[in-house]
Amino acid sequence: MAITETRQYREPFVEAAGLGVTNEGLRLLKQTLPTSTYTGSQFVAGQSQLEKDAATAAANLGQLTGTGAGTAEQAGSIASYMSPYQEQVIDASLAALDREQAKGLGALRNRAVQAGAFGSGRESALMGEYQASADVARAVQEAQLRQQGFADAVSRRQADLAAQQGLGTYQTQLGGAERQLDQADLAAQQEAAREAAFADYTRLGLIGPQLASVIGGFPAATQVQSTPPPSTTQQLLGLGIGAAGLGGAIKGLF
Repeated sequence: MAITETRQYREPFVEAAGLGVTNEGLRLLKQTLPTSTYTGSQFVAGQSQLEKDAATAAANLGQLTGTGAGTAEQAGSIASYMSPYQEQVIDASLAALDREQAKGLGALRNRAVQAGAFGSGRESALMGEYQASADVARAVQEAQLRQQGFADAVSRRQADLAAQQGLGTYQTQLGGAERQLDQADLAAQQEAAREAAFADYTRLGLIGPQLASVIGGFPAATQVQSTPPPSTTQQLLGLGIGAAGLGGAIKGLF
């Protein structure tokens, strides 16, 4: 009786391609993802120099608040905002006041002389009262001048504070914009590093489906193989060999 064998097979290059994809996928499954190459603080932009400078300046703005007089050497003190000509202005104003007071004293003496009271107790009392009033007027004048100078210094310091705050805000904005540009550059570098880390996976993901469709386009071929039945001579020869073998086996038993 004839024996018929049927099997399916693909072209060798198709089988090789499918095996290659499978082996590559198994290799990638065993690998550890190199996450350190595309994650971490190296991809986060720090403060720009402008932002650092603004923060340092802001930390020192406290010296421009309050009303402490400080010394002339202390940056931000009221004294450092006083006019360098303050004392000269005060001295000149008080000198002018002293001259006017001296004229008043001279006029009192002249009236005392004219009244025949020069050197009398009444003259001394009038002169003392005038001097006391003059001293008070002098002190008030000096206090007013110093208060005006102080108020001007406070105003200048407040204007300086506002200017520095505005400059700090501007620096912070510029620094923030600079940091955003740096961050965008780091983000691009991070994306490139991530793409490099996943290059094999991406390639397999892109090629695998395409190759599968190509392999599907090459259906398996069917191969049929038939073995013809043995001829009569072969059958008789087979029977003879079988009988001889059987006879030898029986003879061996006796």
